Amino acid sequence: MSIVTRFPPSPTGYLHIGGARTALFNFLLARKHGGRFILRIEDTDQARSTPEMTNAILEGMRWLGLTWDEGPYLQSERTAIYNEHVDKLLASGHAYYCDCSPEDVDAMRERARAAGLKPKYDGRCRERNLGPGPGRVVRFKTPQTGKIVFDDMVKGTIAWDVQELDDFIIRRADGSPIYQLAVVVDDALMGVTHVLRGDDHQSNTPKQILLYEALGYPLPRFGHVPMILGPDKKKLSKRHGAMSVMAYKEMGFLPEAMVNYLARLGWAHGDDEIFSLEELLEKFSVEGLGRSPSVFDIHKLTWVNSHYIKTSSPERLAPLVAELLTPILGCAPDEALVRQIVPLYQSRAKTLREMAEAAAFFFVPTVDLTYDAKAVATHLGPEARQHLEALRAALAKLPEFSVPALEAAVGAYLNAVGQPFKTIAQPLRVALTGGTVSPGLFETMAVLGKERVLERLQHAATLLPA
Repeated sequence: MSIVTRFPPSPTGYLHIGGARTALFNFLLARKHGGRFILRIEDTDQARSTPEMTNAILEGMRWLGLTWDEGPYLQSERTAIYNEHVDKLLASGHAYYCDCSPEDVDAMRERARAAGLKPKYDGRCRERNLGPGPGRVVRFKTPQTGKIVFDDMVKGTIAWDVQELDDFIIRRADGSPIYQLAVVVDDALMGVTHVLRGDDHQSNTPKQILLYEALGYPLPRFGHVPMILGPDKKKLSKRHGAMSVMAYKEMGFLPEAMVNYLARLGWAHGDDEIFSLEELLEKFSVEGLGRSPSVFDIHKLTWVNSHYIKTSSPERLAPLVAELLTPILGCAPDEALVRQIVPLYQSRAKTLREMAEAAAFFFVPTVDLTYDAKAVATHLGPEARQHLEALRAALAKLPEFSVPALEAAVGAYLNAVGQPFKTIAQPLRVALTGGTVSPGLFETMAVLGKERVLERLQHAATLLPA
């Protein structure tokens, strides 16, 4: 049997960590078995769904590299199909019209709660044989006895007593379908064979199984993945990092790092931590999915990101760093220069944003370079000024501005004046970069180039009193 999976986000918000992980697991399951991965936008909640959010979800999927084979289907365009199925359930006696108001239903639930019973609709319209009319919803006629048992791909056998359920609504009074019905109809018609989702949907599964059976459709296999928690073991929220995945792009995370980290949130393959997408496609299986909640750890994600920064090529990273540099500089940087700069930071940068912010001094005109006042006061005193002026004169004579040539010239100067490298290291760094932290001095000078190095040394001297 060919495996067909789907990812059905609701466009009432951005693509967040939890949704992205669900999409990834379904993508991997389908791809691993040569199946199909369907994208469906569940926008039946028209009051809260927006085209902007739909586009944002698609953008997030594309950034992660989670390509889909079909879709995106929009549920808002399939209302007629859902109503055909509602009519079928009405005709077969599996559904009925109900004219109870929301206030009536609230009162029923309160009475049940007061009596120590499960608060639910009491079925009073079940046998009234009502027809369509203003304000009337359609409810599914839930069996009154028995159990619903299914084999969960992640959690094993799960059983529900039907008495836990009520006659739930499948179509609103305005004629719009309810999620429970729409998702079953879509999954059935689209040939979905495996439904892998967060365990916040586990309580929906019994209702959906009843709808499958009433409509005569074969059941897919269900699997419910435990939720993602924050480090405090509470529900993941924005304070933990539950942001749009595109926010992580803006923060300088690589998509391959995010995919790798998301895969490890609830899935394991031995003690391995680093997986390329190709390796995930080879090794992923539902048997590797855990039954316990996962904990989102921004520090672990950052560690994974630093690994991918270290192992990526400058050609891969340069346009991404250039994109982050543009708003910092107010203009697009020279990408060829960015490619020279990237290797200077790859071994230490944790994010591309960190790299971009640290490298901004390479692009700033000398007169606009911001100098750290404390660094200037500490490292650019009169003696340092004399060394920088003398060193500038020596560097101006260099026919070649390479790292070896710069090391030799500075070494020769220090030997001539009988001083160790530390005498001029920080003064030189402050003069060239405005601060006390930078990549290797000689590598930095080589990338800055002779003209700008001489210009900055001369400018730094003007910051001090004569």
